[in-house]
Amino acid sequence: MKFLILVRHGQSIWNLEKRFTGWVDVDLTNQGKLEAEKAGNLIKDKGIAIDLYYSSLQKRAINTLKIIQNVTKDHKNFVRAWELNERHYGSLTGLNKIEMIKKLGENKIHEFRRSWDIKPEPLEKDSSYHPNNIDTYNELSRDIIPDTESLKDTYERVVRYYEKEISKKFNDKNILISAHGNSIRALCKYLFKLDNNQISNLEIPTGNPLLLEFNNNNEILKCEYLDKKRAKDLVVF
Repeated sequence: MKFLILVRHGQSIWNLEKRFTGWVDVDLTNQGKLEAEKAGNLIKDKGIAIDLYYSSLQKRAINTLKIIQNVTKDHKNFVRAWELNERHYGSLTGLNKIEMIKKLGENKIHEFRRSWDIKPEPLEKDSSYHPNNIDTYNELSRDIIPDTESLKDTYERVVRYYEKEISKKFNDKNILISAHGNSIRALCKYLFKLDNNQISNLEIPTGNPLLLEFNNNNEILKCEYLDKKRAKDLVVF
């Protein structure tokens, strides 16, 4: 058997403030750190040895993974990939979700957040929230940094990376990925063969490891959230 563990980072500062975060590099709240610690304990209790670790470039995912590794006392080096970043929310970045619902209406904000191929207006390149102006992305080529993304855009970059860099190593390895709501949502669409409507209804809870068990033919035998009390039902279960 082989295992893949998907972990959405613990609560971030902008999660708490209900702001569209996207590629802005905010850190965990104290609650988010506790969620990551609990995730580590849940993984440790399963007794699964992780061979390879991956995270996005964003500190909330990186620090979640570091906390998990501290708990499990497994300090292997891990790969940090921009392709696993959260979806870029374009001109919505930094804005308060509740205030934008009042301004644009609940249906419009839901459309921006959960539709498959509709994206917000691009974020101005001189914005302090644009990845061009965030130190985390200094090493990235400017031509691959987006100004806005749909879920479809996010899916394409995440799955392209998964197929090229991760799935080939999955044949004899247990893998953990620390990422974000939309990048994990994209992976779930791919792994569970969800349609565009199913993916729009899929919720990914913070700091709750999703454990997938595979057979030697890379078929999913079982999947479960390790924290049953906080689990959201996946539409495929």
